[in-house]
Amino acid sequence: MLSGRILTPQGWITGSIAFSEQTRRIQSIQADPQADSGLTILPGFIDLHVHGAAGVDIMQGGDAGATVARSHARHGTTAMLGTTMTATDNSIRRALKGLAGVIAERPAGGARMLGVHLEGPFLSIHRLGAQPPDAVAVASLELVRSYHELAPIRALTLATEVDGHLALIPMLKELGIRVQLGHSNGSYEDGVAALNAGAAGFTHLFNGMTALNHYHPGIAGAALAHAEYAEIIPDLQHVHEGAIRAALRAIPRLYGVTDATSATGMPDGEYGLGSQRVYKCLGCVRLATGSLAGSVLTMDQALRNFVGLGLDLADASNRLSLYPADYIGESERGRLAPDAWADIVVLNADLQPVAVFVEGEAIDLSTH
Repeated sequence: MLSGRILTPQGWITGSIAFSEQTRRIQSIQADPQADSGLTILPGFIDLHVHGAAGVDIMQGGDAGATVARSHARHGTTAMLGTTMTATDNSIRRALKGLAGVIAERPAGGARMLGVHLEGPFLSIHRLGAQPPDAVAVASLELVRSYHELAPIRALTLATEVDGHLALIPMLKELGIRVQLGHSNGSYEDGVAALNAGAAGFTHLFNGMTALNHYHPGIAGAALAHAEYAEIIPDLQHVHEGAIRAALRAIPRLYGVTDATSATGMPDGEYGLGSQRVYKCLGCVRLATGSLAGSVLTMDQALRNFVGLGLDLADASNRLSLYPADYIGESERGRLAPDAWADIVVLNADLQPVAVFVEGEAIDLSTH
């Protein structure tokens, strides 16, 4: 049983929360004004865009996903999507096979891997960012199905303006995949057409897409004008705080992701991002050209950054737990309520994690 200030779907209460080690679910939440421990109890964070951590990259395959899940769990992430890069077909299949085992069985001490975010190879050659140009491909239903059979794809990033991609969106939706617009050179009109066809979100808003211009609003403009959901990287390096504030006002369920790389939790130096070499320095990750290449953000820092921008704690929490859970249809995660999974993060007054529980399992925060 945990005591403190608890964020429930109905709002804040001071009291206690009990969960069962057998069912791994929350049993009860009881109000008790005397149970103020000085701690804050939030739903565990859900990160829908994670490439790596602790020196390993999802694209390595094998047990890389388990290492990534354990590393991010120590920062309050209780569920995530393992995220791929643009790469050769063989490399993508290797990564998906590695993720399949972690998805099927949660690693001890790690976050729950809910599925895959396929970020590439179905992107625009003109908006690749840190994605390598030599493996960009055009999507087909047969190819996506073959990937989906290896490991469940929950989200897929698509450049909608590429020939054939718009017509594919309804078919991907039928497979249960949330199609996101990103790494796209498309117009505002392309973005609106994709949303009308069934696209659900936007990948790292503002990054890797046509920018907002009052004559040519671009994909970013389509998101600001029409999106219900979009992901954003709140590391205060990928997006200026003013642009984050604009997105918060425009997109009701804007949610935070880390876009974390293998350099997350590691000292400055050289690391892998898919087939490329990246360099961690001054709190960010860049290609040798100087372009940003993912991040070293963790979800607990994302929470503190959101609060630092002026969001109240409940709103910041929703954007890192409830909204991403709802986006991919995980109605029993991202909230503290009876019968929900016991995915819990406990924070001190500085919003630093002092305890994390994944499906009722206490995570050892001291492990490095």
